[in-house]
Amino acid sequence: QVQLVESGGGLVQAGGSLRLSCEASGRTFSAYGMGWFRRAPGKEREFVTYISWRSGSTHYADSVKVRFTISRDNAKNTVYLQMNSLKPEDTGVYYCAADSQPYRAYVVTTFREYDYWGQGTQVTVSS
Repeated sequence: QVQLVESGGGLVQAGGSLRLSCEASGRTFSAYGMGWFRRAPGKEREFVTYISWRSGSTHYADSVKVRFTISRDNAKNTVYLQMNSLKPEDTGVYYCAADSQPYRAYVVTTFREYDYWGQGTQVTVSS
């Protein structure tokens, strides 16, 4: 059984930083790309960023480019999301997700391409 456990959320002032972590277990972590999504209050879940299984490819939503950085440590089965220059509109529940296909050669941004999800961690940015 694959499990994804996020941590690192919290309350921060606008302009501040947070680092989210997502630890995976249950299958060969290094074989799968990983993504982060978020759901803002009253809005649909949206794609934030993706990192390929070998860390060779990353992709970001326009709204977070330059400010957010995704990375992974395959030795620790963990993917990270460094969030800088946070804005109130970044507020929401952040979810990590595992790509459903191993060794995928391209980026995936739609939630249907992911087969396992974490429970989510709340990020609140105050103005």
